[in-house]
Amino acid sequence: MAEKKQRRKGSGNVDHSLSPSLWSMGTTASAAPQPVSVASPLEGVHGNGMADSRQSLTTSPFQTVSIHNNKAKSIITNKVAPVVITYNCRQEFQIHDDILKANYKVGRISDSMPEHYLVQGEYFMVQDVYRKADVLNTTGSYGAPNFRQVKGSYPLYGMGQPSLNGFRQVLQRLQAQGQEEIIFFCAREEPVVFLHKDDDFLPYTPRRKENLHENLHGLERDDMAENLELTIRNELHDFAKLNENVFYVYNDIEFFKDEPQKISIACEEDIHVTEEVYKRPMFTMPAYRYHRLPLPMEGAPLEEDFDAFVSVLRESPSLSLGHGPPRQLPTLLFSCQVGVGRTNLGMILGTLAMNRLRGDSQLPPQNEEAAAPEPRPMFQVIQSLISKLPNGQQIMEEVDQAVSLCSEMHNIKEAIYENKSKLEGIGEDYQIQGSSTKEYFLNRTMQSLERYFYLIVFNAYLHEQYPLAFPSNFSQWMCGHAWLYRLLSRMDLSELSAPAQLVTRGARVLVADEYLAPDVLSTVKEMKAVNFRRVPKMPVYGVAQPTSEATKAVLAHLTDERRKHSHVLWVNLQDELVLEGNGQIFFPREPSCLDQHISLPTSDSQLIEKLETSLKEEILQSQKWLEVTLEQEKQMKMFKSCRTVQEIFNQHKSSHQGLMYKRIPLPECSAPTEEDFDKLLEGMKSTLAEDSRSAFVFNCSNGKGRTTTAMVVAVLTLWHFNGFPEFADDEIVSVPDAKYTKGEFEVVMQLVRLLPDGHRMKREVDLALDSVSETMTPMHYHLREIIICTYRQIKSDKTEKECQQLLLRSLQYLERYIYLILFNTYLHLEKKDSRQRSFTVWMEQVAARAGVYDILNQLGFSEFEDLRDTPLARLRCRWQQQNIQSLPFRGEFI
Repeated sequence: MAEKKQRRKGSGNVDHSLSPSLWSMGTTASAAPQPVSVASPLEGVHGNGMADSRQSLTTSPFQTVSIHNNKAKSIITNKVAPVVITYNCRQEFQIHDDILKANYKVGRISDSMPEHYLVQGEYFMVQDVYRKADVLNTTGSYGAPNFRQVKGSYPLYGMGQPSLNGFRQVLQRLQAQGQEEIIFFCAREEPVVFLHKDDDFLPYTPRRKENLHENLHGLERDDMAENLELTIRNELHDFAKLNENVFYVYNDIEFFKDEPQKISIACEEDIHVTEEVYKRPMFTMPAYRYHRLPLPMEGAPLEEDFDAFVSVLRESPSLSLGHGPPRQLPTLLFSCQVGVGRTNLGMILGTLAMNRLRGDSQLPPQNEEAAAPEPRPMFQVIQSLISKLPNGQQIMEEVDQAVSLCSEMHNIKEAIYENKSKLEGIGEDYQIQGSSTKEYFLNRTMQSLERYFYLIVFNAYLHEQYPLAFPSNFSQWMCGHAWLYRLLSRMDLSELSAPAQLVTRGARVLVADEYLAPDVLSTVKEMKAVNFRRVPKMPVYGVAQPTSEATKAVLAHLTDERRKHSHVLWVNLQDELVLEGNGQIFFPREPSCLDQHISLPTSDSQLIEKLETSLKEEILQSQKWLEVTLEQEKQMKMFKSCRTVQEIFNQHKSSHQGLMYKRIPLPECSAPTEEDFDKLLEGMKSTLAEDSRSAFVFNCSNGKGRTTTAMVVAVLTLWHFNGFPEFADDEIVSVPDAKYTKGEFEVVMQLVRLLPDGHRMKREVDLALDSVSETMTPMHYHLREIIICTYRQIKSDKTEKECQQLLLRSLQYLERYIYLILFNTYLHLEKKDSRQRSFTVWMEQVAARAGVYDILNQLGFSEFEDLRDTPLARLRCRWQQQNIQSLPFRGEFI
């Protein structure tokens, strides 16, 4: 990068590296070249003759070289390239045909069309808006397609992309209506350039050959649209100079009649970028302002997009809550390409802001068209949201009304139900262009629901922060309310409604534990249980999912004359369905991905047990031979007996009166949630209250990741109750990545510096991890060391998808380690109050205020990468991804 920047700063017109001998050819050229006006076809030699070493991805033979010969003193040629010496002998430059050919690329839409230069090596320039897109037919009368005002009295307007003259016409119409202060928002994230045609400048956008109807979106933050527009303008200017001041564009991409069209580009002034079109009115309209507010085509805006909007509210006196007499509201004008999706979203944001300016009772009157539609069933994630937000019902109703007032072109709430209906209306799934149709509509449903969710959240933010003049931006506020990200990550609850008949119909198969959980610790022979282990000198045990026989053997072991544990708390950490059939443990899985466990998006253990009961009854009633996967083979089995895990433990309670069984489902790889820690702690506290010598047993599917995490929580809890052991001196470790195997990542040490006595908090967790991991050496699994081990795997040859999965997994392990440190800190600091405040509440009231979630919102390996390039560093993206399963959609979108 540094090298590129250095090249761009170079201002000489001679490439010294290519022909060093040319400087000794007897010319009188100055060693410090001065600018000169030369019309050259060279890429990057613009009106001032300065060379721009910007790398184009394009290659093409170029046409004739047009030099202003009347200004050239002489042209000296050699085998490398011609050298042009200007008339005053003060500047010379070389023309390298081969370099130009290597830097340009040509292409065509079809064989019957002419070949021409491609922008950025791959894009065709397409007319931005088609006539058919102007549904409201307002281009002629107002200057822009789909121009409209929000229903009611607010001065809020939306429109599609206008031309330069069209935009001037829009501003004139607004001024004629008495609108003095106009704040214009361009909601486009994709680059747009305006090309001179007749007496106007028309908008064009770069598009890929594969989909000429789709704009570029999802651009990297470094590739800001403004920068891309400038790059595109330079390229178009260069391309036109190579082709007699002509460039090819496309106006009709449906029938391609008379395409491509020639457009004349004689100089850079024939091309405008967005900023030029929208900023220049500020010189003639003192009360006009322009902001680029890039909004996504689908889904909710990013937090920084909301921040940008809030910044406008904060910095605009006319949008501030004052104590004087009511002022005239400023006009807010929003625009995207067609004036539908993103424009609609902007208009809703503007309506919510103006609601706060005018007060709750000042909502615009609704006409009959804006009357509330028939009530629909509420999505569960929205129910949970409004139940926890202060005045949640009112907050949601205000959003619903704003949506209705802005619904002339698009109703974002109706879009959720339309996508849901299409999703659930698909019978057998099928593929379109390599993608699952169900997956496509599931994503659309999730995106539209996420957008609605964020509008409710943003309205709650406005209620709290607007009267205070926004001391916190939206990003900061969200970090202080991290439970919203937890809620957002569980939008898709469809797996909870997946029918039990999937197994008996063969759509899903049963996979035996011997296939998923090999007995690495070789404990089956002695204990009947897979991977059974104990923390040295502590009554804390771990095991894989046990059968009834294995449960009996473990309980007998714990209560024998040697150990004498009269009370045992057994915690099942499984978050997927588990059944015992014919004396074996089975898990339902998708046939195409037997190794991927089907996580249930709920922490409600009773609901999980109810689903297991339904599956058990379906299997027994069907009396079918079912396909099962064992360790080495697939078989067909008829199940004569089938039991849920709850039933297994109910059976053993009759012979072990002190047995307590709990199900606390934990996610497979990520950190337990705040509520999960509370459940584990409460279970241990209540058990220890009965008997201080109680034993604690934890199991997941294989006795590895989740079991280890829960065992560490138990060790820390017991140490806090009974006293910590003596710490040994830190060992000097001389192995690769020693620093990181000790957990000394930059983000961890940042947390350590923040926490009271942070080094001790971390050291105690490390001691607990080491003591638990001693019991499982054959597994080669250490909860702390696996962080860097997983991250290092990204370096090996992997697909992009595999790399992202490994990055997510390593970040989940890192987050889990951090949560253990935070939990240990909580146990220390809340000891004086007997830990009356839960870990969940402590995280919200104490840790969040101290900035813990801000750290978790920038979670990553900053030692090795720029976190700005890693969306998974964010809470929102990371927590959503860990709950997204690449499995077929099986239930209903609840």
